[in-house]
Amino acid sequence: MLTKNKIKYIQSLQKKKHREESGCFAAEGNRLVEDLLTSCKCQLLVCTQEFLDQLSFTPEAEEIIITDKNSIEKLSIQKSAQHAIGVFYQKKYTLKPEDLHGKLTLALDTVQDPGNLGTIIRIADWFGIEHIICSKETVDMYNSKTVQATMGALGRIKVHYINLTDILGCVDLPVYGTFLDGTNLYNENITSEGIIVMGNEGNGISSEIEELVTKKLLIPGYPNEKPLCESLNVGVATSIICAEFRRQLTKK
Repeated sequence: MLTKNKIKYIQSLQKKKHREESGCFAAEGNRLVEDLLTSCKCQLLVCTQEFLDQLSFTPEAEEIIITDKNSIEKLSIQKSAQHAIGVFYQKKYTLKPEDLHGKLTLALDTVQDPGNLGTIIRIADWFGIEHIICSKETVDMYNSKTVQATMGALGRIKVHYINLTDILGCVDLPVYGTFLDGTNLYNENITSEGIIVMGNEGNGISSEIEELVTKKLLIPGYPNEKPLCESLNVGVATSIICAEFRRQLTKK
């Protein structure tokens, strides 16, 4: 039964404080919840019978509450509610420097927009990047807008919040970063392993992290002589860089 206490609990997960206290996060939408049911442990599933009937598997959850769409709409923070809201346990990972060897890894230096973070997690999933390491100032990965933007990739990518200088300073790997004075990305011979640093939306990569970057890259505009916008959205830039890294590596 969808009690007042259950409703209050689900709604409380919109705040980071309550997510940290409970170790859980909320997700809503048929496709998103379905995807997370296959990759995250579910504490509570609130859904319509219609949602359950269209699943190709039997969902595992500590509690399943079947209700009507009107009740879900009262819980929803989306403009158009669907048929399912899930509460899932947050995943916790440990990271050792050796875990990054032989792989491409993304590092985020104070990315603040939850939609950008969600998009980057989704990009990592698409391009087969296992780890994302975030500065402690980066937005919470379990923010509802971030969760929504990941489209389920959240359950497959290992996201770590650590001091970036600690990890970048101790790995024996190339550290790439994007800068306006960098080398043209498309003229660079890219390695099969390394860390790609993406910076803050307004300030780019911090000076502290810049000192640890071993190769500066530039995403060139086209044509060079034409006036261009000041910069690219960090999610768009991440997609371009990951695509070029993967393109070069598949040719080798």
